[in-house]
Amino acid sequence: MAERITGHTELIGLMAYPIRHSSSPAIHNEAFAYLGLDYAYLAFEVDNSTLEDAVKGLRAMKMPGANLSMPNKAAVIPYLDKLSPAAKLCGAVNTIVNKDGELTGHITDGTGYMEALKDNGIDVIGKKMTIAGSGGAATAIQIQAALDGVREISIFNIRDKFWDNAQETIEKITSETNCKASLYDLADLDKLKEEIEDSYLFANATGMGMKPREGQTYIPDSSFFRPDLIVTDVIYSPPETAMLKMAREAGCRTMNGMGMLLFQAAAAFRLWTGKEMPIEHMKEVLNIRYDLP
Repeated sequence: MAERITGHTELIGLMAYPIRHSSSPAIHNEAFAYLGLDYAYLAFEVDNSTLEDAVKGLRAMKMPGANLSMPNKAAVIPYLDKLSPAAKLCGAVNTIVNKDGELTGHITDGTGYMEALKDNGIDVIGKKMTIAGSGGAATAIQIQAALDGVREISIFNIRDKFWDNAQETIEKITSETNCKASLYDLADLDKLKEEIEDSYLFANATGMGMKPREGQTYIPDSSFFRPDLIVTDVIYSPPETAMLKMAREAGCRTMNGMGMLLFQAAAAFRLWTGKEMPIEHMKEVLNIRYDLP
């Protein structure tokens, strides 16, 4: 990195809290170096209390853009000039692009998930999926899946602060796409099992299964899974969650969150640089493989 930094190097940042564990700096800096691009990517611990100042700094320093993660994805919107159509529907932003001082918010999480499915040879278009979660990443996946042509989405969530968000997502999908969307209580395990049985794919888009809830899952037992069901998780650490292990042992094809992490980064990379991230090289560097363990 020291050999690459020059007086012309442009800075891109990741604003979130906590964030020191993130793999994003390694992904982007490796891609910049591989393509010989004069950018550097750093992680900054920014929460809602310092977010406005951080965005002002981005604009003042003429940074090409930034990524955002929790808790800033929705909170950043008032500080931006424009939103992409997907970001507007999601009510969340994970990528800022600065073009001549005009800041546009984008959401690439959903694109990343759908691209990872495609890269893994999974075609959910025209089919039904069931998904657990209604936070930022879950909403982005649901919106993008509906926009891309998934026929039906059954959303399950606990009755927490995100329940209202899930209801809004249902309304947006219904009014803006041709996808049928329904919302159910994740505590209703009989309904969850019924919807999974009728689905091509089940996705966990919650934090259940990662620290501090490593080893836990919303799925009670393997009877919820069948061999021709595809089971995915947005979590990539650990590489195989308890849910994915259960699904694999039930004969399901599984996919963790590493592909989504890579392809959402690639979409942001393209927005900032106009270049394609070297996907195959990055898959080797990150040791991304779809067949676990």
